Amino acid sequence: MCIGILGGGQLARMSLFAAVRMGFDTAILEKEPGSPAGGLTKLEFTGSPSNKKLLRKFANVCDFITLENEFIDYRIIEYLESIGKIVFPSSVTISLIQDKLIQKQTLKKHNIPLPEFIAADHKKDFDKISGYIGLPFVLKSRKMGYDGYGNALVKNKKEYEAAFDKLTHRHSKLLAEEFVDFKMELAVMAARTKKEMTVYPVVETIQKNHICHTVIAPANLSRSLANKARKIAIDSVKAVKGYGLYGVEMFYTSKGKLLVNEMAPRPHNSGHYTIEGCVTSQFENHIRSIMGLPLGSTEMVKPYAVMINLLGKTNGAGIVKNYSKALFDPDIHLHIYGKKLSRIGRKMGHITVTGNDRKSILKKAYVAEKKIII
Repeated sequence: MCIGILGGGQLARMSLFAAVRMGFDTAILEKEPGSPAGGLTKLEFTGSPSNKKLLRKFANVCDFITLENEFIDYRIIEYLESIGKIVFPSSVTISLIQDKLIQKQTLKKHNIPLPEFIAADHKKDFDKISGYIGLPFVLKSRKMGYDGYGNALVKNKKEYEAAFDKLTHRHSKLLAEEFVDFKMELAVMAARTKKEMTVYPVVETIQKNHICHTVIAPANLSRSLANKARKIAIDSVKAVKGYGLYGVEMFYTSKGKLLVNEMAPRPHNSGHYTIEGCVTSQFENHIRSIMGLPLGSTEMVKPYAVMINLLGKTNGAGIVKNYSKALFDPDIHLHIYGKKLSRIGRKMGHITVTGNDRKSILKKAYVAEKKIII
């Protein structure tokens, strides 16, 4: 049995580990050879998924196909489905998620709580946008935005026009979204098959330069608020006709509301803690869900877990330069993604600590992260 993954980055790599542990072969299709996941399988296909000859060659060795990001054009998924391949997420789901304006319109139609939003079609639309959602607001690329790329905070007309010019060079279509004053950023992972759905604990995410830096599980919320967040995540996945694994990011606002920021149809940075922190990792449930297998328990193995991203601190080879210091603490779980090159701010790996006391493991994780040079 072979699982094909469109994409070869760290999310594909960790999904591959889960698949291999369960006894499945894995095929990777990535633009460049020797990707973090592609370098770990004999079934490595190199080139663009828009190349139908290559795509069919890849598909021919796969029994199930999934992806590691939502940037694959949904029409490529449609093609795979047309030749009889089982793909999760489906082309329908990708078409509802890929464009953030369509994603938000879909969620709104299903009464999911969201920040106010509006299409930003023209450079002259500042007065219309600010009149509808107020100032400041966030201007966003409708596609290809991640880790803060494709976003700009707008406080006045001059900033809007400059941001419009900059972002339309990245992607031609934009949307504007209400600026949210939040107490906490949250995320929930959920896995769904045709027969069942399971939801992971609600976690707090802390950003650094628009990149998820720290994840604390579970988030410090009341039981009723956590249950509400989990329910919103479930409703969001159902709204996009989703099967497989999904990450749903939310704001907990200063006014006590929960608002969905965005969702991803794949393993998510906020779920990396589950490898050591939960009975079944997000990556294993990713594999189980796309194959329609019974889902694993999402219960935590200890009361708390902390995950910190290891962002590149130097430009150069993508290896840890001081393994002895990186592994000085026996409680630290170190994950390095196998990227050939490091650059400042690039996601190169992560560490996880689990334990019985939230404050002590958070401190331990921060101390360890500062010591690691990559």
